[in-house]
Amino acid sequence: MLDLKKLVLPVKHAITRALLPPAWNVLDLARDGIVLLDSAGQIVEINAVARRFLNAVGGDLSGHDFWSALPPGVAKLHQPGTAQAMALLEDHIFETRSDVECEWLEYCFRPHSVGYVVNLRDVTHKHNLHLSLTKSKHNNLLLFEKNPNAMWVFDTASLRILSVNQAACDFYAMTRSSFLALKLGALFPDHSGAALFASVDMAGPSELALQICKQVKSDGTLMLVELACGRIDWQDHPAMLVSVSDVAERHISDRTLRQENTELKLALTSANEALKNANRDVGALTYALSHDMQVPLHVVNGFAAILAKKYGDLLDPSGRHYINRIQDSTRLMAELVDDLRRLVQLPQRSGPLEKLDVSALCAAIIDDLRFRDPGRTVTFEANAGSSIAADKTLLVIALSCLLDNAWKFTSKKDDAWIKVAVLAGDKPGELVLQVSDNGEGFDMAYSDKLFAPFQRLHSAADYPGNGLGLVTVKRVAERHGGRVWAESTPTGASFYMALPQSLAPLATPLH
Repeated sequence: MLDLKKLVLPVKHAITRALLPPAWNVLDLARDGIVLLDSAGQIVEINAVARRFLNAVGGDLSGHDFWSALPPGVAKLHQPGTAQAMALLEDHIFETRSDVECEWLEYCFRPHSVGYVVNLRDVTHKHNLHLSLTKSKHNNLLLFEKNPNAMWVFDTASLRILSVNQAACDFYAMTRSSFLALKLGALFPDHSGAALFASVDMAGPSELALQICKQVKSDGTLMLVELACGRIDWQDHPAMLVSVSDVAERHISDRTLRQENTELKLALTSANEALKNANRDVGALTYALSHDMQVPLHVVNGFAAILAKKYGDLLDPSGRHYINRIQDSTRLMAELVDDLRRLVQLPQRSGPLEKLDVSALCAAIIDDLRFRDPGRTVTFEANAGSSIAADKTLLVIALSCLLDNAWKFTSKKDDAWIKVAVLAGDKPGELVLQVSDNGEGFDMAYSDKLFAPFQRLHSAADYPGNGLGLVTVKRVAERHGGRVWAESTPTGASFYMALPQSLAPLATPLH
């Protein structure tokens, strides 16, 4: 039997297409999906975007019922409302979500001269933004509610309190319902709230404005608080966020701090005065070491020398021994005075930092030692051209102490040697000056005493000295922000002085 419907529909669709305006030929250029329906809801035309949205890229949907191209759940949910709108020739819009592609589609039905035009649009991004906005609002509400600072929000037009967090309820000793039922002015004694917020620009910039004022609790207790106010949008209402801090404790703390600062200034003034007195005493001691103590020593040594020269033949061996002891003691005393003066004056003798040739400085000191002790044969080695950043005056003093120490403790060696090297330090930007010798070592158990004043690990009869040389080396290192240590081996000893190489100026000594 001949199916008249199959013959009529193609003819009907051909007539409908013939009636369409020429612009319909460019539907595939549209970004949205477009479907043309006849009055019976049959698909007359569909563009490529709509076919992709309806998962019919390769098929021809012309002549099909529109709802049959949609998932059954979508048709069941939205077809009745759409049919009602189409019967009234009204626009109709709904949105659906694809569980497979996780996309949101918007369907917009609009009346057309031959039926309806359906616009399909991907609104996934809009839904994601809406979801992010919803989460953001939720997080903001959570931060507001859980904030340990007392906070409340009021409407800038009606001055009605819109919300309050739990910290504010506890702060004002009120229930949430009681707080929300308050008028804004009830929180301010003597109706000062209106004047206070009149000074805040309700329509101005949203930066927080700080205000110091009084607040009143539910039991009438007055509080000195700091209000931080800022404009916000609260559930689509122009509002003002108020954060409240009790500053009474802060004022007490500030007053206590001011009192402590005053006491500290007095203590600092007293300490500075004591320091000035101590420096004045040090200056007097330095002068005494340089002049008052040197003169008697020279006198004693001079008379002992005259006594030995003129009357040495008249003295017995014990008398000549006593004169030698006097001369040796005065010489040692003079060396001690010189070392004490050098140690006391060390902070005042510093100059600018500069790159110094260590090998050249050491060679000059060794030449002087050989001149003073020509009977010694000592092999000396140093890294040629090795340099280090330091204060020249202080470094020469430290090198003199280290090399003199090495020269002294190799005095009983026939094949004595002294070696100087500049090594990379363990810390960044640090160089280490190493002075080694094959002389008498020391017990490492007492190495911590080496750099203490007047501490000696050997008998003065075997190796004369006053125990201030290594103390001076330590002070020089500390003036540079460095450090010192020593190591003993079966073949001798090594002394190390680590110096930072930043070329930063030394700390100014106190006067």
